[in-house]
Amino acid sequence: MITNTTSSKTVAVCDTQPVTIEGVRSVLNDCADLKLLAGVTTLAAASDLVRDRNPSIVMLDKGFGLPAIMEWLANIRAGGRGPAAVVWGVSLNEAEALRLVQAGAQGVIRKTTEPSTLIECLRRVASGNTWMEDSLLHEAERTPRHSRSNLTPREHEVVELVEQGMKNKEIARVMGIRPGTVKIHLKHIFEKTGVRGRYGLALSGLKEKGFLTYTV
Repeated sequence: MITNTTSSKTVAVCDTQPVTIEGVRSVLNDCADLKLLAGVTTLAAASDLVRDRNPSIVMLDKGFGLPAIMEWLANIRAGGRGPAAVVWGVSLNEAEALRLVQAGAQGVIRKTTEPSTLIECLRRVASGNTWMEDSLLHEAERTPRHSRSNLTPREHEVVELVEQGMKNKEIARVMGIRPGTVKIHLKHIFEKTGVRGRYGLALSGLKEKGFLTYTV
């Protein structure tokens, strides 16, 4: 356990269930390096909390809905450098985790995790890393790792847009090509890299670039 109180990080929790906030408080009670600053039950209140008290980390309940959370993240980022955001929920899948990271979340974790894992997540995020629970990355971890050096410039462009969370129609519009051509590019990319699926491709790319620096 870290005992240096001079480097203590503050945590704010925004959750649909007040009892969950108290659960986080209990988990953090024995952590000298993490302190629960406050708990709120609406995203609007979380925005006020960020403005008025500037927590180091904000935990957001996926129960508010993915679109609402992604809009909140975008608004916080638009206002300048804000706190690190950790999104947690009872049910999360790989695609949702990727979208949240692309939207600006620095941590994604399930509410069913062990308390020690939650603490590790918060510590890693507080230190500037992006953290994602291992069970959310099974598909990406199973895929063989091959170099992207043999991709064509056009294929690299497709990969970059996939990593930004774009769908085939959006990629086609940006690149000035047909959606069917995007599918062909993706087929060749999967064959060359050994990655299965666009989410696995995006996650592996984020890892290679250092955006996903730690998982357990």
